[in-house]
Amino acid sequence: MEREKSIVSSVLVYSKSQRIGIILLFGIVLVLQGIYFFIDFKTTAKTSKEEAVWLSKQKDIDSLKFQNKNFKPTIYPFNPNFITDFKGYKLGMSVEEIDRLLACRKQNKFVNSAAEFQAVTKVSDSLLKTIAPYFKFPDWVQHKKQYASPFSKTELPKKEKIAILDINQATKEDLMKVYGIGDKISDRILEQREKLGSFVSMEQMQDIWGLSPEVVEKLKTSFAVKSTPNLKKININNASVKELSQFPFFRYALAKEIVTYRSMQGDIRMENLSKIKGFPVDKIQIIALYLDF
Repeated sequence: MEREKSIVSSVLVYSKSQRIGIILLFGIVLVLQGIYFFIDFKTTAKTSKEEAVWLSKQKDIDSLKFQNKNFKPTIYPFNPNFITDFKGYKLGMSVEEIDRLLACRKQNKFVNSAAEFQAVTKVSDSLLKTIAPYFKFPDWVQHKKQYASPFSKTELPKKEKIAILDINQATKEDLMKVYGIGDKISDRILEQREKLGSFVSMEQMQDIWGLSPEVVEKLKTSFAVKSTPNLKKININNASVKELSQFPFFRYALAKEIVTYRSMQGDIRMENLSKIKGFPVDKIQIIALYLDF
């Protein structure tokens, strides 16, 4: 018992400084408790002026959204032949249905009624019933009788046959009627014909300087070789170098080769032409018609 009293007395006996420290400690605890209960430590987010303006408009925006919940976009009349992927999606069509319509259009085919539209796209009856009232087809589809051809099948005008002229009888005026042939080119054609006496093939038009392949094809639709009345021939086995070089298909160098071959091999035959150095092999069939052997 005495021991316990001594322990209590030892605990209760503090120095002055210790008692002051304990009092200050209790004072600090009380102050902190008061601060915790009476001061709000929640952080408030700072908003800019611009954000504040937007927040003030939010109520108006929310009210407009509520009013537009039942809003349906206006559908204007359209030609179903030209439905795009986006347009079809908005109308409620599936990807497969849209692809069927686009495949039909790629074949240059058109649908001219709601029934044809459904037959091509395979859309459901309910969807067709919804979108068909907005289909707008061209006037001629709606009023075919008014746009019927004024000619019956038996009264259709016949196409006029193009008269094909003889190129060896053609005049300058005849040639100039072909689109692409002017004054100078027509003169070149007539000059070449004069040198040869007559053309033997329309392929010779390719040798006329200034004639494009397109114009040559047009010439072939209007002209043909029907006769060769003034055909000039040259004897390849007797003509001199000078005479051969004046022939439109031969130049001086080729004329010398012909005479050299002739002096070494004897008379030239048609089958020997390709053996002569520098001879235009691609034109043998035409050149041979101007030669005497």
